[in-house]
Amino acid sequence: MILILAKFSFVMIFGYYVITALQWFSYKINRVIFHYTKPMWHIYFIILPLILISVFDSIIYQISITILYLIATIFWAYKLDKRVVITARVKRFFAFLVVGFGLFSFCPYSGIWLFHTLFSLVFALVFSAISEKIIAIWYKNKALTKLKSMPNLKIILVTASFGKTSIKNFIYDIASEELKTHKTPRSVNTLLGIIRDINDNLRSDCELYIVEAGARLRGDIDEIAKFINPQIVVIGQIGGAHLEYFGSIDEIRAAKLEALNSNKLQNIIAHSSTNLASQAIIYDELVSGVKSTLDGLWFDMSLDGVKRHFKANLLGEFNSYNLVAAILAARAAGVKNINLDSVKSVEHRLQKIEAGGKIIIDDSFNGNLNGMISSYKLVSEFNGRKILLTPGIVEGGDGVNSELSKVINDIFDIVVITSALNESELKRYLNKPEVFVLVDKAKMNEFLASHTMSGDLILFSNDAPSFI
Repeated sequence: MILILAKFSFVMIFGYYVITALQWFSYKINRVIFHYTKPMWHIYFIILPLILISVFDSIIYQISITILYLIATIFWAYKLDKRVVITARVKRFFAFLVVGFGLFSFCPYSGIWLFHTLFSLVFALVFSAISEKIIAIWYKNKALTKLKSMPNLKIILVTASFGKTSIKNFIYDIASEELKTHKTPRSVNTLLGIIRDINDNLRSDCELYIVEAGARLRGDIDEIAKFINPQIVVIGQIGGAHLEYFGSIDEIRAAKLEALNSNKLQNIIAHSSTNLASQAIIYDELVSGVKSTLDGLWFDMSLDGVKRHFKANLLGEFNSYNLVAAILAARAAGVKNINLDSVKSVEHRLQKIEAGGKIIIDDSFNGNLNGMISSYKLVSEFNGRKILLTPGIVEGGDGVNSELSKVINDIFDIVVITSALNESELKRYLNKPEVFVLVDKAKMNEFLASHTMSGDLILFSNDAPSFI
């Protein structure tokens, strides 16, 4: 019984690591295998345990290895800032894992831990995938029925390499003044997430639904566009975000342009980088006179052939372009009066906080080169000490962090690199500021308490969870 319990525990621990990695990467096995940013973790928690349990086949060794595996996994999970969320899908995975373990127990080779572990895992993955497919089809049909029951609902689809969440939120803030408006929550931008939002949150009396669409593969946005059939599509700036998945800017552009695959499409609002000049309103060409300071944002835009002046309580020059895209989308949806007083800064995107005599700028959800450089230039006008905390750019291609390093060097007094992933590139041109490497987030508060003082400005620029 002790040996069976040890083997069962080993399989469950193994499954815990696998399902955690899958949840991080949207349950895409190919991404966990080929695009995992901490490959050494696979060695520590998959390959090494399987090798040890196969080589040392005595009962004492196997029980000892299981205990060590459990301790190592608990310590690893404790240090994570993004642990597995125990969803219904995760519960179903573990249920299939238990069933797989039980079935293989009747096999003649059940005494071989390697075979027992791998069979249990493969069984759980296969039947979990089948069950999720069946459940997804049911929920998809339910959401489709709901959309068909709302023939007067206007839908805006927003996609971009950068800024799509901001544009979505800005449209909502503007349009909700006149229309019953709903938006996909937080950064929900996959088909399954949108289906869940429609079923759970979209009210039957809603007049305008704003949907954010993201992509890691060709066809992701195509599925969303064909499912919701938006009348209005906003395609923001195309850039190098997720370049590692698509391989080129042209492929990224092609993926974003899948948003146009709607049979109800009426209005296209696009950034000049989409190359849609002949088919769309190019919103960034309508912007002029931009002024951005730590006190707010001012800009002019051409609206209905007339130059209009706007002010917003937002930070960052790039937000003027996001606002113009939002204004045009709201107008296309039927909003008559454009009021930016209700537009709020998006959480973790150039949020200004004042605490303890320090100015804190939370830009931790900004992970692209242009946006990050823009935020650095914004804080450059500050007269006191400037402290930067950043992991650099995680998904931006070769050389972007070196380019970032040049800008950082001219502006900041203290630079804290919060991920080893880009450490060497970020340090390349840093010779003026004092540089620290702090990859353990648990020590961040302690570091800031001892290295900052009243009158400092602290900028959190991008963020990377520990699995990145």
